[in-house]
Amino acid sequence: MVEIAGMGASALSGGLFGLLGTVAGRVIGVFERREARADRALEMEHDVRRWGHEQDLQALQMEARRQETEDELAITAVAGSYAGLTASLNAEAGIDAPGWVNAVRALVRPVITPLLWVAVFIVFYRTASNEARWIAEAERAALISYLANSVVFAATAATLWWFGDRPPHGFKKE
Repeated sequence: MVEIAGMGASALSGGLFGLLGTVAGRVIGVFERREARADRALEMEHDVRRWGHEQDLQALQMEARRQETEDELAITAVAGSYAGLTASLNAEAGIDAPGWVNAVRALVRPVITPLLWVAVFIVFYRTASNEARWIAEAERAALISYLANSVVFAATAATLWWFGDRPPHGFKKE
């Protein structure tokens, strides 16, 4: 009977020790899962930061490509404009005309531009002075405004267009 009691005590103590091992394993498992969750949270934060950096990098690369395309378009526009100017100058150089025709043609811009500005001053003087008695007072302000705007527009457009259209100094015709 002592042997049966000893065997029962061994079974009971083995069972308690196994139960204690199971509880300890479960407690340790809970701590391991907490650590695993904390590690996973850190990995996820790292991934989010990395993806944010990759997104920023992609945006910067897209902006660089857009800027490169705009630069290429600007270069193409300038090259086309220069090619048009060169073709125009070459066509003008190919005109076979007597020397006096070229001299008159060269004087058109420098002569017409000051004449337009003289017209501006005459219109201002004549319409603003008392010499314009043939104009009714009510219509005078509207006429002055219309004439002034028209003549100033023509003179300014001629000055900027004619002299702004000239090739740079020292341009050599081929």
